[in-house]
Amino acid sequence: MFSAIARIFRTPDLRKKIGFTLGIVALFRLGSFIPAPFVDFGNVQACLAANQGTSGLYELVNLFSGGALLQLSVFALGIMPYITASIIVQLLRVVIPHFETLYKEGAAGQSKLTQYTRYLTIALGILQSTTLITVARSGALFGTSASSECSQLLTNDAWYAIMLMVITMTAGTGVIMWMGEMITERGIGNGMSLLIFTSIAARFPNSLFAIGQQNGIDVLLIVLAIGLIVVAAVVFVEQSQRRIPVQYAKRMVGRRTYGGNNTYIPIKVNMAGVVPVIFASSLLYLPALIAQFNQPAAGETPQAWVTWVTNNLTKGDHPLYMAFYFLLIVGFTYFYVAITFNPEEVADNMKKYGGFIPGIRAGRPTAEYLDYVLTRVTLPGALYLGLIALIPLIAFSAIGADQNFPFGGASILIIVGVGLETVKQIDSQLQQRHYEGLLR
Repeated sequence: MFSAIARIFRTPDLRKKIGFTLGIVALFRLGSFIPAPFVDFGNVQACLAANQGTSGLYELVNLFSGGALLQLSVFALGIMPYITASIIVQLLRVVIPHFETLYKEGAAGQSKLTQYTRYLTIALGILQSTTLITVARSGALFGTSASSECSQLLTNDAWYAIMLMVITMTAGTGVIMWMGEMITERGIGNGMSLLIFTSIAARFPNSLFAIGQQNGIDVLLIVLAIGLIVVAAVVFVEQSQRRIPVQYAKRMVGRRTYGGNNTYIPIKVNMAGVVPVIFASSLLYLPALIAQFNQPAAGETPQAWVTWVTNNLTKGDHPLYMAFYFLLIVGFTYFYVAITFNPEEVADNMKKYGGFIPGIRAGRPTAEYLDYVLTRVTLPGALYLGLIALIPLIAFSAIGADQNFPFGGASILIIVGVGLETVKQIDSQLQQRHYEGLLR
């Protein structure tokens, strides 16, 4: 292992790529601590010390921004607008035929879709920064029970100050998007994924320290043991796949023979990745957000539905919240897999190039067989995602470590997924140069 790491740094090209990636990551983390204009840095730090995190959708955005959201920094929005824009553009392929046509055009069409994603990212950056500043201005960013300091996070709330803050945070989103693309082009691994990885990994030491400080060393050791088991389970499931064998018939083109080889279609157990968890978290936060805007004035009785939502759908340790969260993740997993994997398209491509699954006729029977296998494989993947996402909520009920529990939910899925993909890319580049990779 150490000899393989030494080979990485002895390879000039690979050493430059890793150095460039680490430099961009350092700049990204630096921007997460630079406060936006007209933000009272002292009050923000006091509120962060008094309120260990937040809840709902803000928790998810704060996770992906590496804690920059609650600090109201220039990179407060993090990579979340780009993730949302990418998911929206991907979903629009099903609704808008022009997007599907661009996707099938190859490199030219993909670059056009990437440009649409960039425009949508900037638009979402403007929308989300405006919402964030409005919430911070109202004093509700750290919850309704926060101290008076948390209602005075801005030193100036004039229109020009708010406009400057919106422009700054939106520009920060654009810079993060550029950094991710530069890492993909000149560094190692997928840039956007590595920036998310950095944001989440940066919170691990503080989270573990907070658990040890609040619950004692014995609870911290239990959390670390659970974390190792969860990581091992996630690695096992993320690498698991159902391989459907495919054979290609021999074809004579002139004097040459093409085809005749055997391959397989890999269908991963978790084809949806972390997207269903993001969808479920966002959708489950909407009732709480609507109820928040329908709170009664002082002395008035709240409406029945507002009271029900506040009591049942705002607390992560409530059984009804957990049940809805689990069911939404399972439903969104099937929905997203159905959008991203089209059995009919795969069957048509196989038929076009003379491929067939042994024992299955080409064309419609192949599509029906692929759909049957996909449905069966997706079920354990959906249940796995739901259970992983519930781990922080169960930890909150058991040891009161919801906000600080790092080994579960979206965080562990992203950490393990990006880590595995980056190691594979380094391994492939080492094999190209030394005929011996990082992994054995």
